[in-house]
Amino acid sequence: MPDNRKYISVKFSEPQFRERNRALSILLEMSTFLSTSMDIKEIWDKALLKVLEWFNLDAGRIYLMEDDGQLLTLTAYKGIEAEGLEKIKAGEGFSGKAVQTRSFIAQHVSELEDKLRAELLAGKGFKIIVCVPLIAMGEVMGVMNLAAREIMEFDSNEIDLLLALGNQLAVAATNIRLYADLKKKVNELEIQKDAIEFFAYSISHDLKSPAIGIYGLTRRLHKQYCEILEDTGRLYCEQILRASEQIVRLVDRINAYIMAKEAPLRFEEIRLKEITEAIRNEFSEVLSRRNVRWSEPESNPAFVADKLCITRMFRNLVDNALKYGGQELTEIRVGFKEEGDCHVISISDDGVALEEKDSEKLFELFHRHKTSKGIEGTGLGLATVKEIAERHQGRVWLESGSEGEGTTFCVSISKHPAS
Repeated sequence: MPDNRKYISVKFSEPQFRERNRALSILLEMSTFLSTSMDIKEIWDKALLKVLEWFNLDAGRIYLMEDDGQLLTLTAYKGIEAEGLEKIKAGEGFSGKAVQTRSFIAQHVSELEDKLRAELLAGKGFKIIVCVPLIAMGEVMGVMNLAAREIMEFDSNEIDLLLALGNQLAVAATNIRLYADLKKKVNELEIQKDAIEFFAYSISHDLKSPAIGIYGLTRRLHKQYCEILEDTGRLYCEQILRASEQIVRLVDRINAYIMAKEAPLRFEEIRLKEITEAIRNEFSEVLSRRNVRWSEPESNPAFVADKLCITRMFRNLVDNALKYGGQELTEIRVGFKEEGDCHVISISDDGVALEEKDSEKLFELFHRHKTSKGIEGTGLGLATVKEIAERHQGRVWLESGSEGEGTTFCVSISKHPAS
């Protein structure tokens, strides 16, 4: 530390910074420019223009290497026409030599090996031609050709600066290529996702009508002709009835999942008891038959959400508790609390406890827990709850007590989901 001072304070001034260290200021400016988001062609055009201005050069071209590593494609040019040189071979001429040797090359136009090219450039008044390889992570990404109408001397500092700028352009080319690849893959995934969703919706829609028809006809057959059918016939009839009923239920669940995922949301202010009363009435028969107590908060808080989605979420969670709570189930509790920018709704039961380590898989499509063996289900109920939570800018998670203390599913929804 100079002068034995505890610290140095230097106020940043761009003009003074340029004056103190031209090379660093140029690198900083180019780095800042390349990090901005703009049209790809505009990036290369403006980057080349900056290099020409900084070094008082008259013309230039930027070529980028194609994926096959055999051809260089013209990406930007200033001060010299591009006709006939839109593509060049990686090992061809002055540019190819810079690519092959990975070297900075500066040469008098009059000394070029290609005499036709030398005459052409000289006829346009160019005296010096410079080639800068664009190298990043050991790979040549392209080359920058520069030309001047005045004799110029390049010292080692200027050569190093041009090579450093070439590296920055190469890194930018790599990032642009990676971004383009990523964007292409994202678009492909979106197309696949749309196709899968359309297929799922079409299949579930087309299956519903014949499934209901089979179920209805089989039920009528069972009802009217059960007595005259032999034992085997009655067994087959009952099996068809159960299978068709399961198909109808599965189709309904698939449609419900698609609706939860894709249907436009209608946000409105709703009261907790509007939902809990409807759900309690819907399950009243099974709650009474199994002697399961229902408890909910005495308060009646209001929150903004899609009423249809929230009702479906409650229905799935209560149905899940009744299905998988086991014989030990005696109570289902609804909870509601504020937590930061979210409302947290919970459905708890005192039945079979689930382990929190299984929580991630529980919300996957068509996943069924080992405890569900022998219990009818589609594996879509909790996946639908997850979609509803995420579309309300929240999440769903499992909280499990010790063995025998039941399970709690918590769902957070944003206090401002419409935003």
